[in-house]
Amino acid sequence: MELKTLCELQGVSGREEPVRKAIYDECVNVLGKERVWIDKMGNVIAQKEGRDPSAPHVMLSAHMDEVGLMVISATDDGLLRVRNLGGIDPRVLISKRVKVGYGEAGLDGVIGAMAIHLQNAEDRKAALPIDQLYVDIGAKDKDEALRSAPAGTPITFATSFTSFGDGLYLARALDDRVGVYNLLRLLTADPIGKTSVVFTCQEEVGCRGAQGAAYRLMPDVGIALEGTTANDAGDVPESERVCTVGQGVAISFMDHASIAHPELFKEMLALAKVRDIPHQVKMSVSGGNEAGAMQRSGAGAKTCVLSVPCRYIHSPSTVCSAADVEAQYELAKAYVEG
Repeated sequence: MELKTLCELQGVSGREEPVRKAIYDECVNVLGKERVWIDKMGNVIAQKEGRDPSAPHVMLSAHMDEVGLMVISATDDGLLRVRNLGGIDPRVLISKRVKVGYGEAGLDGVIGAMAIHLQNAEDRKAALPIDQLYVDIGAKDKDEALRSAPAGTPITFATSFTSFGDGLYLARALDDRVGVYNLLRLLTADPIGKTSVVFTCQEEVGCRGAQGAAYRLMPDVGIALEGTTANDAGDVPESERVCTVGQGVAISFMDHASIAHPELFKEMLALAKVRDIPHQVKMSVSGGNEAGAMQRSGAGAKTCVLSVPCRYIHSPSTVCSAADVEAQYELAKAYVEG
């Protein structure tokens, strides 16, 4: 399945149905139904036994969900009130086009706020919070708005996948459809040990899917394939950059949810070097991801995170490098194949 196809599927946290169906069908097509299932949380899990029964059991994870919004109510004049699903900075929202609901039944909408000339001086000094924003779907009143988009309706950004510049991709949901894309490619790998390939749900609202999957699978090693923040645009000094687009897969030593196992971290760096895979160390302790859930579930697991650097992450338009996506895949493949 192409990365473009995955990025244009809709699937905010807790409402991953379109992405889940596409992933499940692809896994079954590659491995057969007997090795693929959907658990109670909605994770898609595929397993391969590997060549050596004594080798560690590895769980590879990537999350299906994307950041977005959800309808909670409507105003008397037909504007939808919404709440955040995942960490979206309200400053990137105003005037952005969105899709309200999924598929052909989805409605076009635009995120709005009080007109700038009607805001007071204090309003103009700070970003308006999410509870002061709305989504306009052209409804004439509250009843029409809620008939068209009842409370609980998911909202995604209306951004098409585009290749541009020198090998760059622009899309919504690159976090973490890049990881999903590479996990699907890894279904054909020849792992040395038992490998559980897990496409998780609800990562953006607290790694909920990964926690349940890791508790059930009890892996020895957990590798998260992620998209991570690249702050390399503009006048950011090199010493303050988290990671850089186009410089390879970012290997994390620590974030707010986990600390990489020291030997596993060193092993990833050495493997990338000997295989000539472009790589970099993520030079920031920030954020959190599914490595934390895998590290702390059940008896615990050794963990490490391999990320694709993404500019403007958690926004309608995220940018990454095709070469970094390939580097993430090559390093994960080299590790699981021993």
